[in-house]
Amino acid sequence: MKPSIKPHFPKKIYLSLPLSLLAAVLLTGFITLLALWCQPNSFRTVVVPCLLRMPVTIIMNSLPVGLLLLFFACLFSNVLYGAALTNLIVCGLSIVNRIKIEVRDEPLFPRDFALLKEAANAASTYSINYPVKTIAAVAAATLIFAVLGLVFKHQPFPAPRLHGWPGRLLGAAASIGILALLIVTAYRSNNPLSDFITKGISVSNPYRLSTVFNETGFPYNFCCQFTTYTIDRPEGYSRSAAEGWEQGGQPATPPDVHVVMVMDEAFSDITDEDVFTYDTKDDPLPNLHALRQDEHCLSGHIVVPGFAGGTANTEFDVLTGMQSNALSTTTTSAMRVVNRNLDSLHRLFREDGCHTSFFHPGDDWFYNRENVYRWFGAEETIFKDEMQDIRYKGSGGWVADDYAAELIEAKFLEAVSAGKTLFNYTTTIQNHMSYVPEKYGPDYDFPPLQASVSLSEQAETMLKVYVEGARDADAMLGRLHRFFSAQDEPVVLVFFGDHLPYLGDNQLAYRELGLDIGPADNGQMSLRSFETPYVIWANDAAAQALDWQSTAASLELPEDGVISACYLGAILVELTGREGESPWFDFLNQLRREVPVVQKSDYVSIDGSAFTEPTPELSADIAKWRQWSYYKLCHKDIS
Repeated sequence: MKPSIKPHFPKKIYLSLPLSLLAAVLLTGFITLLALWCQPNSFRTVVVPCLLRMPVTIIMNSLPVGLLLLFFACLFSNVLYGAALTNLIVCGLSIVNRIKIEVRDEPLFPRDFALLKEAANAASTYSINYPVKTIAAVAAATLIFAVLGLVFKHQPFPAPRLHGWPGRLLGAAASIGILALLIVTAYRSNNPLSDFITKGISVSNPYRLSTVFNETGFPYNFCCQFTTYTIDRPEGYSRSAAEGWEQGGQPATPPDVHVVMVMDEAFSDITDEDVFTYDTKDDPLPNLHALRQDEHCLSGHIVVPGFAGGTANTEFDVLTGMQSNALSTTTTSAMRVVNRNLDSLHRLFREDGCHTSFFHPGDDWFYNRENVYRWFGAEETIFKDEMQDIRYKGSGGWVADDYAAELIEAKFLEAVSAGKTLFNYTTTIQNHMSYVPEKYGPDYDFPPLQASVSLSEQAETMLKVYVEGARDADAMLGRLHRFFSAQDEPVVLVFFGDHLPYLGDNQLAYRELGLDIGPADNGQMSLRSFETPYVIWANDAAAQALDWQSTAASLELPEDGVISACYLGAILVELTGREGESPWFDFLNQLRREVPVVQKSDYVSIDGSAFTEPTPELSADIAKWRQWSYYKLCHKDIS
């Protein structure tokens, strides 16, 4: 009888505690660098600047990786098993972050895990270029660590009482506890410890989260996001006082006027700046300019929450009358803090019997819009997956503005046919960045850019692509104007931009054009950096129903037409005969007449004078505004 052959396992090598800790440090460094390599930008653009200018970011990226590795190493009593699991988690998340940035220009946040189902459904609609080589490298490193873990183990803790599970659990608990403590201290914004640690960290565009993630590292920024998107309780807040402010609204009988609001992606009138030399024949914005001269049109600029980004924050400000920038001392995304029924234009118009809707040729999961608009009171939401026979412009997958206009027209006729008065808010997407030639296809013939200064090839290319999208946005405005002009039904059309375009790192195109847009050397930004155009226009039937000339004059808008975006909705409430119906919007209209622009600590009075120190009376009104907003977001119950 042949002797049985026993399987041969490699002989285990037990590492001493110092060697295990050294291995943990080296493995942490490797995994951190691999996670940074997984990012969408060049490896050199993040690692070299960090090492030379911001070495603290290497530490801040490594700390969570190292503590997570120690957690698993203690739990499984094997530093290499810990490295395998840490590598899979950290680098896997970094790859997801890369894909999300490339697809939607938005990083991965901890709160995204609450939307896993929505994100999975939405991902199937994208044409995603998965980084196969990067995924393979992460998988290979994970496998190598796991295999080495079969050979190398670390010796137990010297103290006999800590042998086995007691020591494992104690070490794991200590590691994860320290990580949690760091997240709420060193990785939390606006506290002395984090300010001291990160005071040397700078990025080319702090207003764009994708840039911040790319330039300072995914692990660091992901940990920072655990304490973002918060709502600060305002000083002096009293729930009972806020409940009292809500009292006094009276039912109204406003005229049956349809309201169509279009927030067009990155729509701006920067081509009106003197540096551009377009004549009447080549004007990229002929419809905007013509409509401004219409006797039934109010026009000017809204001051939006963000520069070169923050579409959803502008939506929030316009529809609710709150201000995204005032919700928290840290950077926040207003749509991500909404989790309950909320007062908005949708809810107000719906209570008056209007059919309320929201259209967006993007995905319903993005910014959690599907749920947020339900909480806003919209009866109908239509996103890209529900749109029929979609038309795109170019090869970038952006739905054409002309298609969005067609959808609005069709839904308007549908509402009229059903005997409904329509309130609609549409957010377009065509002119979304990036402004590269491939956006409209390799053979697209862009009209020449007309400017009085010499531009680099990169800046000129971005401007050509952007201005082409602005032309199409203006054409959408013209189409809707012609369509509603021909209707017997009374219609008010509101058309505006969500933010200025992103035109290169360090405001490349803006700088070459010589425009005072974007952060200055001292980090401050002019209000012009936040201004986008708006028009509020009424067709003949609406002008008659609203007594346009008298009503428009009674709004008492500033002479230059510049207002904060949060007032735009309140103006519509008053313009359409709903004054007295909502104490909240009445308060905003009262405040607007005193200070039409509020942008963080910058104010502009009704006479156009800018100031930063409000009077005690104005300070009290601003405080009331903030406290009332907090009540609506956190405490007001709306069935």
